[in-house]
Amino acid sequence: MRRLPLLLVLAGLAGCRSEPDAGGPDAGGPEAGASGTRADTSWASTLAEARGQTVDWMMWNGDPFINAYVQTFVVPAVRDSFGVTLNVVGGQGSEIVTGLMTEIEADRAESAYDLVWINGETFYQLRQIGALHGPFVDRLPNARFVDFESPFIGTDFQQPVEGFEAPWGNVQMALIYDSARVPQPPRTREALAAWVRAHPGRFTFDNAFTGMTFLKALLISFAGGGGALDGPFDQAKYDRHAPQLWAYVNEMKPYFWKRGTTFPAGVAQLHQLFQSGEVDFTMSNNDGEVDNKVLQGLFPATARAYVPDFGTIQNSHYVGIPARSADKAGALVVANFLMSPAAQLRKLDPSVWGDGTVLAPAKLPPEWRARFESLPTRRYAPRRASIQPLALKEPAPEYMIRLYDDFRTNVVER
Repeated sequence: MRRLPLLLVLAGLAGCRSEPDAGGPDAGGPEAGASGTRADTSWASTLAEARGQTVDWMMWNGDPFINAYVQTFVVPAVRDSFGVTLNVVGGQGSEIVTGLMTEIEADRAESAYDLVWINGETFYQLRQIGALHGPFVDRLPNARFVDFESPFIGTDFQQPVEGFEAPWGNVQMALIYDSARVPQPPRTREALAAWVRAHPGRFTFDNAFTGMTFLKALLISFAGGGGALDGPFDQAKYDRHAPQLWAYVNEMKPYFWKRGTTFPAGVAQLHQLFQSGEVDFTMSNNDGEVDNKVLQGLFPATARAYVPDFGTIQNSHYVGIPARSADKAGALVVANFLMSPAAQLRKLDPSVWGDGTVLAPAKLPPEWRARFESLPTRRYAPRRASIQPLALKEPAPEYMIRLYDDFRTNVVER
């Protein structure tokens, strides 16, 4: 069996006195589902079992706004409301897969982790090795608010989530540019190539998750646009359209930053190049990230985000529970809280994180729907409604796996 590359993944306070009406059923607290049904009794038992547990959560911690949201909001919320201690451990896709695979091979009785932040290839690889507990999502009271009917939430890289991961956030890739230097950003593939040739050294992309997601959108456009790569991996389609992608990239390569002799190792380095003025574009898998980067002072106030006419990938990120977790009840409580209207509303705020919600407004109680509608709007990013028509579904995981390998062969080492 071919060894799969391990990839980067790269995801009001319930019961808090400062938000007195944020508790109740939406928070998944003791009042959740007080109808006395069997499911309600089961959740009450879960809450009781979770109290006093410590949940070790492995998650990517490369963004200060995300870290602050988790450490200053989520951690105290689950501690004060549910008696669960949340211990955050830095790590991402490849480390998660390697760590859980090692535990399985060593036949460890208990995993070092109880919760993992995952999606896409990481989810695919963990399902392949049987490393995830589940299905569990239907046990979470707040799952009733989730927009599972959306193809960008109910499926993860063409894979039905099937209750093995709980949706936490929804985002769409956007290109970010400095409007002071680029008054009219290129909207088509042809216009982008022309702009790159006319401005040598001012454009590049990283050779990790974000850059490969950008290449995925281009591959879909060469294949015919939205829906062209839906379904299982199609070797014939890949063999037909990947050469078009590599030809397109290689035509621009001499005009990239550093003449294409090297690529940023990750999106954080690409952001730094943009911040320092070395390049005029960066990109993000979160369409709202430009706002928090401007608020942090990392990007100039002239930074703007947009989606080109050929579209960009929209996807969701999730949390999963390792099969060997020793504190599954605590992990369930944390996962449920992350999906609560209170937690979702807070992280949607551009000044907090700007991460898109996985909740369906129509499913929310009227008072919560009104809160979501009254949230401050973005200043530097486009409204989600304006870019939704340009959203592309994630293709099957094998496309990303092949892009990682073939980008190095056909572009980097060429």
